[in-house]
Amino acid sequence: MSAVPKELRHLPGADAHELVRATPIRSVYVYEAPVRLWHWMNALSITVLAVTGYLIGSPLPTLPGEASDHFLMGYIRFAHFAAGYVFAIGMLGRVYWAIVGNHHARELFTVPIFSKAYWQDIVMMFKWYAFLIPQPNRYVGHNPLARFAMFFVFVLLSVFMIVSGFALYGEGLGMGSWADVAFGWLIPLMGQSQDVHTWHHLGLWVMVIFVTLHVYAAIREDIMGRQSVVSTMVSGYRTFKD
Repeated sequence: MSAVPKELRHLPGADAHELVRATPIRSVYVYEAPVRLWHWMNALSITVLAVTGYLIGSPLPTLPGEASDHFLMGYIRFAHFAAGYVFAIGMLGRVYWAIVGNHHARELFTVPIFSKAYWQDIVMMFKWYAFLIPQPNRYVGHNPLARFAMFFVFVLLSVFMIVSGFALYGEGLGMGSWADVAFGWLIPLMGQSQDVHTWHHLGLWVMVIFVTLHVYAAIREDIMGRQSVVSTMVSGYRTFKD
């Protein structure tokens, strides 16, 4: 029993030796509570926006009976607008926390594109996702490829969806409304209202594809990468399993 630490010697011999040989687990605090709260609020608002946005673009068939008895599309549009407010306010809050939070909170908005080592790490992560290497490097925050995708796809797309969404919302509120004054300039810039509608709807599908890949990558990392990803957005701690 000399190889067994003193604090484990009260256990049966086999159990003590198994614990000695067990893979060590290390945890690092990464995501603060505001970041985690924003992440899950974002997940909910994007889900509502995607479902209601699809139904606004492809409305349900006309319902039977008296029109005054039905307000289904009105409820769908209201849910879309409410989720849009949550999404936009959440993004403003996330920008604020990038300023006052820890350095991991700033990774969403900063990409070291002028670093040669960063691009080498991106190539390595592509190989990892293509099953060409057995293990990637370890990163406490976002890995380099995820960091690139989060900024150049998620953040920039989110800004466009917020601006174009409120520009279209301003049309309904009327000329001179706050949304028209703040965002109405986008409509003539892009051509006409239908052009904004089209690009906003296409943005929906880009967001859906991005979220699908994001969920896949997170679950894949949990299983194959030997580190926590999904649970990190619950506890805030990144756990390395070996």
